[in-house]
Parts: sequence; structure tokens; C-alpha cells
Amino acid sequence: MASSDEFRAAMRHFVGNVSIITVGTGEDRSGLVATSAISLSVEPPTVIVCVNRSASAWQLFQRYGHFGVNSLSPQQQTIAERFSGAGGIKGADRYALGNWITDITGAALLKDAPVALDCELEEMIDRATHSILIGRVRAVHTSHNDGALTYWRGAYHPLGH
Repeated sequence: MASSDEFRAAMRHFVGNVSIITVGTGEDRSGLVATSAISLSVEPPTVIVCVNRSASAWQLFQRYGHFGVNSLSPQQQTIAERFSGAGGIKGADRYALGNWITDITGAALLKDAPVALDCELEEMIDRATHSILIGRVRAVHTSHNDGALTYWRGAYHPLGH
């Protein structure tokens, strides 16, 4: 069996789209950075996001039953850094940068994200250290913000600039 270190090093060779996953409302909100947000199906529109159960936001997903998936552009790297917990920033303080809106579920959506998905939590499946969130997409927002922020080999990289 591969060791955790070998597996972690191997996974760093996969390019991931950087997304902010938001959850909660008002002062009882938080969020995190994910490179694991992908589509599950088109009919019905459904996504999958993998969240570490040790993340400070994890407990909020079941409490609120919604989440936002905000794909970031290269110009939004500082927002990604806030949501990764850089500098010890936690909870609602992570939302200090960016223009945030809500839609059907009440999840926070980054207004100028290239793509923002408003999701209702359908199911959480626990496996090992993570939960697989399955979300029904209730609303889709797109902007003309060009490019994508990716994560590869342990660092952020712009795509499409």
C-alpha cells in the first residue's frame, strides 16, 4: 500500500481548479478552499465537493443544508488565501474581501467569480478523513471574469492569462 506521503506527493501533480466553498449565514458562516469540486450529473444539476472533517466549516454543512461553490479567477488569489486560513483568519472574517451575494438557498456567492453555484445539500457521505458533499444546484451565476485560478504542485497558478 502507498504511504500517505507518497500519495500526497503524487496528488500534487493533478491540476485542481481553486474554488471557495461557503456555508452558513451572517456571523455563523465560514468557508474553505477546495480543489475537489466537480460535476456529478447534469440531470439533475448536481455537484460533488470533498471536505476534510477537521475543517472548521465542516459542522456547518449539516446545520445549514446549503453551500456555495465559487470558482476563482487569478485576480482572486488573495480571497483563496483568506479562506485557506492564512494568518489565522477564521469564520465570517474570511468574507472581508470580495463582493458577496446570496440567492435561493442563502449560501454566500462571490459576485464576480467566473462561476458561482448555489447548492442545496442532498447528502454527506463520510469516508476516511473527509465527507463527500452532494449538492443539488439551485442557481448558477457567471461573470465575465477571465481565466481560472488553479493549484498544482503546492502552489497557485493562473490559467488563461
